[in-house]
Amino acid sequence: MSHAATKYSPLYFLASLGMGGLSVTFFMYLFFWVPHPNQPVPVFEDVWPVLTGGTLLQQAMILTAWTGIAFFAFLNIKLLIFNLRKYAEFKRSEGFETFAQANAGSQILAMPLALAMSVNVGFILGMTFVPGLWSVVEYLFPAAMVAFLAIGYLALRQLGHFIASRLHSGGFSCEGNNSFAQMLPAFALSMIGVGLAAPAAMSTLPLVSGISLVLSSFFITAAVIITLVVMAMSIRPMMEHGVNVEAAPTIMVVIPLMTVIGIALMRQNYGLEANFASPTTNPETMMLLTRLLSVQVLFGLFGIAVLSRVGYLRRFITGQETSAGSYALICPGVALSVMLHFWLNKGLVAAGILAKFSAAYWTISALAVGFQVAMIVLVWMLATKHFRPLPQGAVAAA
Repeated sequence: MSHAATKYSPLYFLASLGMGGLSVTFFMYLFFWVPHPNQPVPVFEDVWPVLTGGTLLQQAMILTAWTGIAFFAFLNIKLLIFNLRKYAEFKRSEGFETFAQANAGSQILAMPLALAMSVNVGFILGMTFVPGLWSVVEYLFPAAMVAFLAIGYLALRQLGHFIASRLHSGGFSCEGNNSFAQMLPAFALSMIGVGLAAPAAMSTLPLVSGISLVLSSFFITAAVIITLVVMAMSIRPMMEHGVNVEAAPTIMVVIPLMTVIGIALMRQNYGLEANFASPTTNPETMMLLTRLLSVQVLFGLFGIAVLSRVGYLRRFITGQETSAGSYALICPGVALSVMLHFWLNKGLVAAGILAKFSAAYWTISALAVGFQVAMIVLVWMLATKHFRPLPQGAVAAA
């Protein structure tokens, strides 16, 4: 038995989420470094000729990407199954009702967040490893939208129950809301929104693309509204009582939100251009990504300052204390890695500011890979603390 199994929290869904995010970071290698002129994303037929006929460096890159995608997708699914089983046990426990009635009750939104990520990972696995997938992709888009809508229904139902319960009988502690922990529902809805936006960009059928635009806009708009409300609610108690130390990583949840929303908006813009003759220029895309990246940098600096001030890393990462919320630290690093790839390729290169594969290009790419590697190290450290089997005496004490 591990610490995660004996001291279960729904926040462990973030472990599955993080593994899915790392799988996506390896897909960025294929997305931006392998030509795919016949469709907006690389598929097996684009990658295989480079793997079998490219340079040694290209072959090493593809093998690294394939290994990373497969390995972290496996961990994503494994941890999702672990969480679904443990959550079912947790929901039947005596302490669940107390948990559900407290501020922490919104943590159950980590489940639809992780589920939505796993659907995205499944699509990446298909594009990467399944020959001929693109020939039937138009049949897969409606199925994917149904899956995301089912997850969206679950998320809205959970969030609606949480809010309705508080509005009916109260119990929400504004004083204890001294973090951005309540932003988890916004993150979940944005992840559903970006999944629903994929057919807008990739489908050649105006009806499918249009439905995707409408549905993804609903969930992205809901995520933005919740984000603004939570920020307004949380700043005062943080300033008045100080940040909740265990929830301090949530300060940086805005970073993955910006990446997910940014990708959703780019997908929507691409769909509007491809299917509805409403083009977006490359400089406009560059400015959109630059503004979102600027928000991420600001919240990253703010979050690092807070974590340093409260000694979070010394206590919960390298120290003896454990907190399931530590897995929230993976998302910002993964999100920055992905955003840097998009900002570089869809922003600076597309707008003509930098030449692709120039020295400056590889410098920024190295920064993106650096964030990726740092998060892999963090995953290893957290797995050692949370998922390594405990000694028999420790299990008995737990």
